[in-house]
Amino acid sequence: MRQFFKFMFASMLGTLLVGLVMLVLFIGFIAALGSAFSLESKSTAVQDNTVLRISLDQQVLDRGPNDPFNFDYGPFKVASKLGLDNILQGLEKAKHDDRIKGVFLDLGMVNAGFTTVKEIRDKLLEFKAESGKPVLAFADMYTQKSYFLASAADGVYMVPQGDLDFRGLQSEMMFYTGLFEKLDIDMQFIRGSNNQFKSFGEAFTRKDMSPANKQQVTELLNGIWGNYIAQVGAARHLDTAKLNAIAENLLVRKADDAVTQGLVDSLLYRDQVLDLIKERMGLDPDKDIEAVGLGKYAKAYVPRGKDKTPTWQQPKIAVVYAQGDIIDGESSDGSIGGATISAAIRKARKDTAVKAIVLRVNSPGGSGLASDVMWREVVLAKSVKPVVVSMGDVAASGGYYISCAADKIFAEPTTITGSIGVFGMIPNMKGFFNNKLGLTFDGVQTHKYAGMLTVTRPLTAEEKGIIQGFIDNFYATFTQRVAEGRHMTTAQVDSIGQGRVWTGTAAKAIGLVDDLGGLEAATAEAARMAGLEAGNYRIMGFPEQKDFFEELKSSLNAQARTWVAAQAFGEDAEMLHRFEQASKVRTLDGVQARMPFELEVY
Repeated sequence: MRQFFKFMFASMLGTLLVGLVMLVLFIGFIAALGSAFSLESKSTAVQDNTVLRISLDQQVLDRGPNDPFNFDYGPFKVASKLGLDNILQGLEKAKHDDRIKGVFLDLGMVNAGFTTVKEIRDKLLEFKAESGKPVLAFADMYTQKSYFLASAADGVYMVPQGDLDFRGLQSEMMFYTGLFEKLDIDMQFIRGSNNQFKSFGEAFTRKDMSPANKQQVTELLNGIWGNYIAQVGAARHLDTAKLNAIAENLLVRKADDAVTQGLVDSLLYRDQVLDLIKERMGLDPDKDIEAVGLGKYAKAYVPRGKDKTPTWQQPKIAVVYAQGDIIDGESSDGSIGGATISAAIRKARKDTAVKAIVLRVNSPGGSGLASDVMWREVVLAKSVKPVVVSMGDVAASGGYYISCAADKIFAEPTTITGSIGVFGMIPNMKGFFNNKLGLTFDGVQTHKYAGMLTVTRPLTAEEKGIIQGFIDNFYATFTQRVAEGRHMTTAQVDSIGQGRVWTGTAAKAIGLVDDLGGLEAATAEAARMAGLEAGNYRIMGFPEQKDFFEELKSSLNAQARTWVAAQAFGEDAEMLHRFEQASKVRTLDGVQARMPFELEVY
């Protein structure tokens, strides 16, 4: 309970100090703004013999924000995040840019899912193969994600006293049932009658994982790990048995072990790595390295070939980005609004210059109603032009619902998808109000079921049966949507549904996914289906992004609170994040098509 109040205090502290933080940050904001304007011309200029430096220590979104200034100050740092789209486009541009002599992966923590990291890694491999330019990786410490990315490099280096984490994957869940028992709160969790794997409510109704949930998480981790060691093994010329032995026996316990086991090439300090970069990239050994980050390089101009159609005359492929929890209404920070994404798909459908649509889905699901609204727009768009889905780290439950009607679905081997199932959850807080707070309730109603959804008493057996009917009906609709989109029978869908999640590889094997590949592969397929020549089209992102200052204004308070908590509580801020995850239960309105659990793999 001490920890609980500590984390609650962290959130309160962020709110109470936000005014003070704003005053301090305002000074930094003005300085950063002036610097941004004064350096704007420099930010687009790339010198000859430049190294593209990539560091991914912040969260990588599917779509980068509309940020012309590259702010990097306190919570403003969050606003300057790069998107996966920026990273892929930057590496594509660097392949053909004679001024870029190679890539320096300056790594540490990589704040992205395994699927996102794999898409970046695949692009690095393509960059090396097609440009012939070297890629070198360096870190003081490699996490398993950052090492996965580094393994694509021509050389992998680490400081002599560094560390490389290579011990397999773990996923741990937090259960709140004991807390609710102490508070006299009963979480009434109702899932589809045949949704044994739909285990979102377990965190609130159990104290451990159910056998079904443990089974599916085990298979997910094994699938992700299997892809991980296959990719690393191919790059480092190590067989998977050896890599499993390294992880099982924790054979990397000090920096020298990483070299002995073949995971790292040499132990070098940063100055030595910089000298090696000069040598490998043919740079002047007596001059400092001219480096450019992806944020600035995204604004760099690279001349196009004479045979290219001018950009403004090219046909368009719309990429509609749907990342976050699915909610009703308009999108908000980190959430997909059914109205917002539906409008974006509709706009792309009606734009005659748009020849195909790619729906990029990175969502664990959420509102069943909003999912159905977006599904309808996908169906309408598909009737007039090709629609291809690109699945990111997760496209499960509602995320799969909005995907299933597409002409073609792409996923990465490590994508988490499926979770065809629904649930509802209503807290019974009568004991809490009566026994803990001394509050009682009484009232009147005009009809028998008018008070059915109150939290001040438990559901009756009849009311629970009615809600069960709502959920079962929605599950039937869900399976019917999937059956129509994937050309299956509803019985076939139910056999692989039941709320169960799958890796992209497994989903392809059972017919939920068509091909394995990332955003670029899905975009190329959409172009092919629309009859467009490779490279002779432009990509337009949807929905329209907010003006930078509008976005900054709308999200700054939440960013500041997170930043204050992180500064004040350090590693304990992760626990605060878990309590915030638990608080999502307050927003679960109506039938939920949501992934069966909050999965964090590390």
